[in-house]
Amino acid sequence: MGLIERILDFMGVKPVRRVLIDSDVIEEALEIARRSHPHEFVALLEGKQEGDALHITGLIFLPSRTSDEGAVMDVLMLPPFTGTVGSVHSHPGPSNLPSGADMQFFSKNGLFHMIIAHPYTVETIAAYTRQGVPVGFEVV
Repeated sequence: MGLIERILDFMGVKPVRRVLIDSDVIEEALEIARRSHPHEFVALLEGKQEGDALHITGLIFLPSRTSDEGAVMDVLMLPPFTGTVGSVHSHPGPSNLPSGADMQFFSKNGLFHMIIAHPYTVETIAAYTRQGVPVGFEVV
């Protein structure tokens, strides 16, 4: 166990080993991505850590500006203590790889991030850590 893991364990914070996403959250995100096309959409993910699992239970929408080239969300409008754990946004093209702007946003806004590429199906969702490392998830 490394130093960071020991500190977090001492503080009672368990590392996340699994990400669980409620199926209605996935369906809602996919539907909004389809309706927004060819523009991107963006939302925050709401959830909490339960043991070693991060459980995502909802979407939070803030004022944003979107186009076919990007989405910008006003995260300063987020009320405190909302339980945000990351973000989800769409890409109107076939790539679900994060851009440089995505990576910058990921690093400052939560633990888990999803990008949904066109044609907006479960198979076109990619998930990443705040460092941009690809991670898996389970739909529950």
